[in-house]
Amino acid sequence: MAVKVVSKCRDSAVQMQPSFHLIGIYRSKKSLYRNRKSRLFVRRSVFCLYDAHLCATSWRRRTRAAAAADGRQRGPRDTKRLRPSEKAGPVGKMNFLRGVMGAQSAGPQPSGAETIQKLCDRVASSTLLDDRRDAVRALKSLSKKYRLEVGIQAMPHLIHVLQTDRSDSEIIGYALDTLYNIISNDLEEEEQEENSQKQVEDLGSQFTEIFIKQHENVTLLLTYLEEFDFQVRWPGVKLLTALLKQQGPQVQQIILVSPMGVSRLMDLLADSREVIRNDGVLLLQQLTRSNAAIQKIVAFENAFERLLDIITEEGNSDGGIVVEDCLLLLQNLLKNNNSNQNFFKEGSYIQRMKPWFEVSDDNAGWSAQKVTNLHLMLQLVRVLVSPTNPPGATSSCQKAMFHCGLLQQLCTILMATGVPADILTETINTVSEVIRGCQINQDYFASVNAPSNPPRPAIVVLLMSMVNERQPFVLRCAVLYCFQCFLYKNQKGQGEIVSTLLPSTIDATGNSVSAGQLLCGGLFSTDSLSNWCAAVALAHALQENATLKEQLLRVQLATSIGNPPVSLLQQCTNILSQGDKIDRRGSKVQTRVGLLMLLCTWLSNCPIAVTHFLHNSANIPFLTGQIAENLGEEEQLVQGLCALLLGISIYYNDNSLENYKKEKLKQLIEKRIGKENFIEKLGFISKHEFYSRAAQKPQPTFSSPDHMMFDHEFTKLVKELEGVITKAVYKSSEEDKKEEEVKKSLEQHDNIVTHYKNVIRVQDQELEELKKQVESLKMQNEQFQTTITQQVSQIQQHKDQYNLLKVQLGKENQHHTSHSDVAQMNGVQPEDISKLRDEIEEWKRKLELLQEQLKEKDSLIETLKLPSIEGGTTEQSSQTNKPSGGPDADNELYKEVETLRSKIQSQSSDINKLQTENHELLQKLSLTPVPVSGDGGTVVVSKTADLDGRLSTLLQETKELKNELTALNEEKASLKLQLDSSNSTVAILQNEKSKLQQELAESKKEQDDLLVLLADQDQKIIALKNKLKELGEPVEDEDDTESGDQGEDDEEEDGEEEED
Repeated sequence: MAVKVVSKCRDSAVQMQPSFHLIGIYRSKKSLYRNRKSRLFVRRSVFCLYDAHLCATSWRRRTRAAAAADGRQRGPRDTKRLRPSEKAGPVGKMNFLRGVMGAQSAGPQPSGAETIQKLCDRVASSTLLDDRRDAVRALKSLSKKYRLEVGIQAMPHLIHVLQTDRSDSEIIGYALDTLYNIISNDLEEEEQEENSQKQVEDLGSQFTEIFIKQHENVTLLLTYLEEFDFQVRWPGVKLLTALLKQQGPQVQQIILVSPMGVSRLMDLLADSREVIRNDGVLLLQQLTRSNAAIQKIVAFENAFERLLDIITEEGNSDGGIVVEDCLLLLQNLLKNNNSNQNFFKEGSYIQRMKPWFEVSDDNAGWSAQKVTNLHLMLQLVRVLVSPTNPPGATSSCQKAMFHCGLLQQLCTILMATGVPADILTETINTVSEVIRGCQINQDYFASVNAPSNPPRPAIVVLLMSMVNERQPFVLRCAVLYCFQCFLYKNQKGQGEIVSTLLPSTIDATGNSVSAGQLLCGGLFSTDSLSNWCAAVALAHALQENATLKEQLLRVQLATSIGNPPVSLLQQCTNILSQGDKIDRRGSKVQTRVGLLMLLCTWLSNCPIAVTHFLHNSANIPFLTGQIAENLGEEEQLVQGLCALLLGISIYYNDNSLENYKKEKLKQLIEKRIGKENFIEKLGFISKHEFYSRAAQKPQPTFSSPDHMMFDHEFTKLVKELEGVITKAVYKSSEEDKKEEEVKKSLEQHDNIVTHYKNVIRVQDQELEELKKQVESLKMQNEQFQTTITQQVSQIQQHKDQYNLLKVQLGKENQHHTSHSDVAQMNGVQPEDISKLRDEIEEWKRKLELLQEQLKEKDSLIETLKLPSIEGGTTEQSSQTNKPSGGPDADNELYKEVETLRSKIQSQSSDINKLQTENHELLQKLSLTPVPVSGDGGTVVVSKTADLDGRLSTLLQETKELKNELTALNEEKASLKLQLDSSNSTVAILQNEKSKLQQELAESKKEQDDLLVLLADQDQKIIALKNKLKELGEPVEDEDDTESGDQGEDDEEEDGEEEED
């Protein structure tokens, strides 16, 4: 049975291979591709052909093995004898191959399928490498023309060659090229024209699915990419790129699972051969598409550094298509990948982007490739600062771009001349997102001036192009987006724009045009697109800023000569009511939508603006008339916005106007429109197609000017107010009163909470001040300790010096006693004696002065001790009443310590002087020679007298030094006492701090308990009132209840007295 099955498979394969009946059906009948069933049928037929071919090849291998065992060379189907060319060994085989490939023969020419079959047999059965190489080369040449046949028959043989013949780079290169031709759909143009009818769209994906079915094939291909041989590496890169194009996600998962798969591919960027490097960039483009894990691995494999180096080598924006490929790969790595964006910023790669935008003034250098490169560079900057990124990452990238000078470079391109329109538009969009929500960048952009005479701000120049109807539509949208980003979360910029409209800041000379004048001119022009853009821009100037909304009410406009000025709000409502009567270029609905969006933004969260709007008696009838009418689809959007404006005037109404209170406006809606109809018209806004488009992203992108209806920020406002307005319309007057009462109670609670917050804030400030005082006292304590240690060391040094002097003086006294007799015998003059007595008296006076100074110091130390003790007791007694009484005493202590320091320094200087004098005397004593009897007796007597006087002075100085040492010891003791007192004050302050913290915690707990009790009491009161209402009993007001409670209390007291 097994032999029969094999023979049947063999016969079916032999019959199907030369005829290819199913393939003909697959090529001829293109109608089979139109439905899903036909595609499945064709795919199954291809797989059946492939399986039949595998059966036939396996059968041939077994028969050849059996024939080799019996001594035969052919299979059972070849009963004829071998030709001489085949008997001649390798040379004969090569001749046969040449005959198959193109040599003229007398018999009928074999078909392509037969030729491919014979070549596959050669690849499978030939023992010589040259024969297999020639056969694979022949398959490569036939693979483009006979793609289907080669793919079905030769793919397993080619994979077997890749597995077995790794030593020969030539045959591996041919095999890889053949597989690339089979899998890739990128044929040459000529071949596409010739074989346009024979092409199959999904052949590449089917062959790719067959190839990657065994994951080992992809890993084998990755190993060949490590080969340095050009003949192997380049075809491998192309083949893997084709596999990723056909079956990207599947191949990505295989590469991700294989060890070091991505790292092997990253080595392609370091290849010195540009062809492989450039194709490696294309390969990484396909590999990193829509796969965050592979994007992270590629980024951490130093891809940013390599790609930026390639861009720099190629000439930045002046480079060729290689720069374009690198930029596309960078976009794949950074777009929607927060970790890669953070890595790019922290790696200081943003700084390397600045040279990309150094555009020269020569306008002749704008080639098509340069425009493409610069466009991609600008898009890469926008990827880093996109509004869809996390706010923290976006703001850090924005600051980095400002500090490295990238924003300044973009602004120079923005103000340059001769820049192409699409580059200028993309630059405006890029600058918009770089400054959006970043105060530093917004301030810098406000300071940029255009190179004109006189210089004008860049914002004014951009607004001039926005309200100019001759400018391209895309450019005007970009300018509007730039203006919106400049005002986003920028109250300073909003104030500057609105201030140009106020009467006090308008230039009376009229030499310069301001931003406010341009916006008003666009708002009241005859171009509907300018009306819409100016209205949206002015609405962004008022976004989330109630003070500016109130200030804008002061703006007065001169409509015509002789007529009184009209407010801006009144003029907007007048244009809105006369919209159909004015001839405009463009859509009239667009103008009305823009004005309604401006009014809704202006009146929201501003009751004063609502009262100004309601003060005009014609506004409410106009709105109700617009909402009540049954208009077409185009006017439904206007009706919805009118309903929103009317709802805002109800919700933010402060009931200051008697005729237009909330209740009266609700009654008007119920009578003229109907609540259900009003809510239905209000829902037209959120259901509109243009609303959903505008809500997707902040940038205004519209296919045509007619589709320009909604703004992104306005969609947020509609989403916020739609539910609130519906509730406000359906509420009754009682519910409104309850809400007002609840608001009042909440305000009271808020006041209590704010009061406690203020108390806590004051206490926190006091605690911080006490902490600072404690820290300063600690610092002073440390300084005192250091000075004490220094003084102790100095005293020890003085003691050592004193001992040395004492020893030396003892020796010198013994020496001089031996010579005193000689002096007495020779005699001393009385003048010398009187001089010595005078010197002794002077030294005594100095001693008395030093003693008096020491007494003064002792008295000062005692006076310092007394206030420190008294201050400690007073601080303990007044911890709660006067927490700030400690710093004055500390300051006094600090001043007295400073005086002591100065005195100590002066004493140390005196001691140093005395030491130097002692050293000089000792040196002189050592230098004086011992007197000898002879002619110089008188000289010796005078010298001995001098020495005696000096010795007496030295003795007095030693006594003084002793006294000073005792005084210093006393000062040291007093300083220690002073430090102890300061430490005690520090401890007292710390105790006060802990007590204050405990009091704060207790006050917070009491506050929370009070709030909880108040809330519970309110809930109970409300519940009891509701129960009484349900029971039908009248509910009294709070004043009545209070009086009733007092009466009940009196009755209870009377009852208690009677019982007593």
